[in-house]
Amino acid sequence: MIVGALAFYMFAFVTVAAGVLVISSRNPVHSVLFLILAFFNSAGLFVLLGAEFLAMILVVVYVGAVAVLFMFVVMMLDINFTALRSGFLQYLPLGGLVGLILLAELLVVAGGWQSIAGGAKMAQAAAPLAKGVTNTHALGQLIYTHNVYLFQAAGLILLVAMIGAIVLTHRRRVDVKRQRIADQNARGTDTVEVRKVEVGKGI
Repeated sequence: MIVGALAFYMFAFVTVAAGVLVISSRNPVHSVLFLILAFFNSAGLFVLLGAEFLAMILVVVYVGAVAVLFMFVVMMLDINFTALRSGFLQYLPLGGLVGLILLAELLVVAGGWQSIAGGAKMAQAAAPLAKGVTNTHALGQLIYTHNVYLFQAAGLILLVAMIGAIVLTHRRRVDVKRQRIADQNARGTDTVEVRKVEVGKGI
């Protein structure tokens, strides 16, 4: 139990600290790195609670979606890719530090699972489930049965956020010529004259 408590305080502290650094960092690259760190630590908290499925979804989906988030940041802030690539070595120490922290936390989680008395897993000790009900099944019952309206509300919020990001990043250039079918049809038939040209003769 001591190992589990230490792991919880470590994950919680790093999660809160990473969240503060996400919103306080001026460099968007640093913010994305701290956001990845916060996601990994949140996944560790889910593992301690016995929700392995949520931890896996958090790492696979949200950490994978960080690339899309970074794309929106680049589109909105108009970051120079050449300068970004040239400054790769500046971000290497910070990225290495984040990687070392994640590695240490993974080792703590693996050690905590092995140190539980009797060989029982931490998930079973923290959140026991009924017989015949898997973790994923229990999660599905909780979300899609008891909290279905809250789940739908969260989906609507994400939809509004996605539409807002698209509207903010959409730019309409005025110096590009585009075909406008309505304007062409409104010009009438005066601009085009059809003539029947005889064989062997010109117009």
